[in-house]
Amino acid sequence: MRRTPASLVAGALVVALAWASSPVSPATAADPSPGIADLTQDLNQILSDSRLTIARAGVVVKSAATGEELYSIDSGKLMTPASNTKLFTSAAAAEVLGLDYRFTTSALAAGRTVGSILKGDLVLRGTGDPTMLAADYDALAAAVAAKGVKVVTGRLVTDDSWFDTVRLGQDWAWDDETAYYAAQISALTASPDRDYDAGSVIVSVAADGDKVKVTTTPETDYLKIVNNATVGASTDVLIERRHGTNTVVITGTVASPYDEWVAVDDPTRYAASLFRKALNAHGVRVLGSTVSGAPEGASELAKHESMPLSELLVPFMKLSNNMHAEILTKAMGRKVAGQGTWAAGLKATSDFAKANGVQILNLRDGSGLSRRDGVTAGSIAQLLLSVRSKPWFTTWYNALPIAGNADRFTGGTLRSRMRGTPAANNVHAKTGSLTSVTSLSGYVTSAEGEPLVFSIMLNQYLSGSPKDIEDKIAVRLAKFSRTTPDAAAQLRSDAPASQEAGDLECSWLKPVQC
Repeated sequence: MRRTPASLVAGALVVALAWASSPVSPATAADPSPGIADLTQDLNQILSDSRLTIARAGVVVKSAATGEELYSIDSGKLMTPASNTKLFTSAAAAEVLGLDYRFTTSALAAGRTVGSILKGDLVLRGTGDPTMLAADYDALAAAVAAKGVKVVTGRLVTDDSWFDTVRLGQDWAWDDETAYYAAQISALTASPDRDYDAGSVIVSVAADGDKVKVTTTPETDYLKIVNNATVGASTDVLIERRHGTNTVVITGTVASPYDEWVAVDDPTRYAASLFRKALNAHGVRVLGSTVSGAPEGASELAKHESMPLSELLVPFMKLSNNMHAEILTKAMGRKVAGQGTWAAGLKATSDFAKANGVQILNLRDGSGLSRRDGVTAGSIAQLLLSVRSKPWFTTWYNALPIAGNADRFTGGTLRSRMRGTPAANNVHAKTGSLTSVTSLSGYVTSAEGEPLVFSIMLNQYLSGSPKDIEDKIAVRLAKFSRTTPDAAAQLRSDAPASQEAGDLECSWLKPVQC
């Protein structure tokens, strides 16, 4: 589960606030219509919830057609966005990389082939593909074997130089280092399944007679398993990797099967281990050890291309995949500045946002894991407005989670929220969750068919997740009419409490498979 990160010191802000703050600014019109006045009253009532008494709330609602501000409270205040950061990252990636962008993973020969013998090194080169599965490394190995190579006299060289060697975000909490949602970033990596959680392995336990059986997905000996678990009357098990190692210690009791997603240490060497195993299976022996390097002049033997970005946006945004955000950030840096670094990639994101009228106050990563990320509700609303004219907008919009849609790759992190309300299958929005932080920003169509954009950012609440407050606001916007007031008394019955657990996005609770 998501642990409370260590306290972080806020960075200096380098850009002035772009949106004026006021207690409540219900609309740009001097004399708002009855519908807007009613909306203002209802949203004020929702935000008067006692859980927000000592918290901070930034909310803005605008007409997507005209940009008219319908409601605003502290929309210019700097807030921690959590995964709403991915709105900026994904939009910038669509613009900078293009929807046709694909990652390439290649096997190359650094040496001379004589018959079935490669006299030299075999190189595994990556560009960050987060969708590489063990099966893809197997197919790459099969392609090498199909070239007639049976023996490699040299080494297996891993070339992950497309990105830099900084593996973790500089502001990420140290106690998240083993968590799959904060896995290390590398240009060579692997995912265990089609959620594409790059750099992680699924560790599974099950009772097998009087013993606990442990398996991994994919099958790998890269992790050292220390199994101290016992069969018991109930499942109360802890599966945890020791910091800085690949030793996974399992303790507790197991009655029914249980899965845990565990980040590996050094995803480059993990990917290499999968590739070497696959080579052996296809009759290709590499006599030398596995080393890192970036040899020049190597000739391509085989390559694997990922799905295009247009398709990757779905698991990325629907499931709020942190690793996709960081990999795309470094990929943008590589394309724009020739540097696969966070600094170069974040500059590309910021430059894109500013070019579209958005004032980014502070971006420290691409996913929102950092508590030093800072934006405003007004800035997010401006992004949502500006991208509607982009040629890639429809693909991007459809990749956002859709409220109340039970299909996991349609509803995503909103699949359990706002069911049975006017917001269901209407709201397309990005969720965001950290301890004491929640956000929801996106699009909704009003009762009169008017497209609206909204951003809700709630920070520094102490207890009781206020995600239901976000839901009530979104439902009220779905019922908004400029001419027909809505009964405030219906607000609670129309917005059932979120079925998510606590402060966590459902995609972060992998065993639940929500």
